[in-house]
Amino acid sequence: MTQYGVVLFYTTSSVMQAEKLLKTEGCSIKLVPTPRQFSSDCGIALRFDWDCREKIKLVLDDAKIEFDAVYFLDKQ
Repeated sequence: MTQYGVVLFYTTSSVMQAEKLLKTEGCSIKLVPTPRQFSSDCGIALRFDWDCREKIKLVLDDAKIEFDAVYFLDKQ
């Protein structure tokens, strides 16, 4: 079972900025369509390994990149 999270953003520009920044910080991330079970203004979400959630939140907060929410997902 794989545990991962998704970050939802308000705008496409925010998710693109976050992707660039998090990659330079060495975070393993992937851009994915926003999962159907979640509602978001932006159709793109950022997927990451759940173990990295604190680092990702810290990096986004420090860079003042606005995001809507962070959700936990299980993939079986």
